[in-house]
Amino acid sequence: MPERKGESTVVMSSRPTILGYAAVVGKKEGEGPLGRGFDYVFEDTTMGEKSWEKAESALQKEAFTRALNKAGYSPSQVDYIFAGDLLNQCIASTFGLREFQRPLLGQFGACSTIAQGLAMAAVFVDSGAADVCSVVTSSHFCTAERQYRFPLEYGSQRPPTAQWTATASGSALVGLGGSGVHIAAMCAGRVVDLGVTDANNMGAAMAPAAADTIYRFLQDTDTDPEDYDAVITGDLAAVGSVLLNELLTEKGVALGKRHLDCGLMLFDREKQDVHAGGSGCGCAASVLCSHILGKLERKEWRNVLFIATGALMSPTSAQQGESIPAVAHLVQLVSE
Repeated sequence: MPERKGESTVVMSSRPTILGYAAVVGKKEGEGPLGRGFDYVFEDTTMGEKSWEKAESALQKEAFTRALNKAGYSPSQVDYIFAGDLLNQCIASTFGLREFQRPLLGQFGACSTIAQGLAMAAVFVDSGAADVCSVVTSSHFCTAERQYRFPLEYGSQRPPTAQWTATASGSALVGLGGSGVHIAAMCAGRVVDLGVTDANNMGAAMAPAAADTIYRFLQDTDTDPEDYDAVITGDLAAVGSVLLNELLTEKGVALGKRHLDCGLMLFDREKQDVHAGGSGCGCAASVLCSHILGKLERKEWRNVLFIATGALMSPTSAQQGESIPAVAHLVQLVSE
C-alpha cells in the first residue's frame, strides 16, 4: 500500500513498473537532438487529419497504441487510462482514446500532466485498485498557439522568453512485476503564484512551483540532490532553469550539473528557432518516454527525480488580467 511520508510525498511499497512506453513527435521535434530515440516521427503537422486539433488526438492514439504493443498488452487489459492535454476540456484525449472503450480519468496539470498521470497510476496500482494503468498526454504547436496566444496567420512576433509548444505525445503503461523502471515515490505539487502575467514567459511562472516541490520532497525524504543521478524538470527552458537554481540556492539546495530540463533537451536552440526552448504537455512526456526511461532501462541512470511543471492559465484568466499560477508534480524513478 502507498505510504504517506512527510507533508505531501507518497512512497510506493510495491514500486510499480513502467511496463512499456512510447513517444511520437512532429517533424521539428524529430530533427532535434533526441530525434533518433522517438518511436515515430510525423512529417505532416496534420497527421493526415482535417484539423490540427484532430491531429493532436491522432498523436495520443499513436502513442497509446505503440506503448501497449511494446509491452505486449491489448487495450482490454488496461484498467484505467489517465490522460490529458492543453485543449479546452481535454478534447485531444477524449476523442483520441474514445474508441478503446476503457475507463478514462481525465487529467489537467497543463505541462505537468505526464507526471500527474504517472503519480495517479502508481497510486492506483500500488493500492491494488488497478492491475494495469495507462498514462497519455500530448500537445501540438498549432493548437496551443491559437488557443492561448494568436492564430498562426496573425504572424505575431515572439519575444526571446517565449517557448515552442512541442508537437508530441508520450504514453507509459504502469503495472506490477518485471525488471524495468520502477516508480518509487511521488510528491504532489502546490499551486504557486508569484504574480507573473506574461504569457510569453512560462519559465518564470513555473520555476517557483518546481523549486517548491523539489524542496518539499527533499525535506520529506531527508535526501539531498547528490543522492540522485539526475533532477529533471519539464519545460522550464532557458529562463526558468536559471530561476529554479537561484530559488533553490536561496534555500541551501544546489542541483549543479545534475539538473536537466526537457524544454532544453528536446530542441537544439542554436540550430532550431525555439527561442527559450520547448514546452507543452508533449514536451516532458516525449522526452520522458524516450530518452529518460531509455537511460534508466539501460541503467545509465539508477535514481532520477522527474518534475514536470505546468502553467495553470487559460484564455479566460488571461483576458481578465489574472496572473499565471503554476504547479509541479514530482515522480521518483529507479532502475534496479
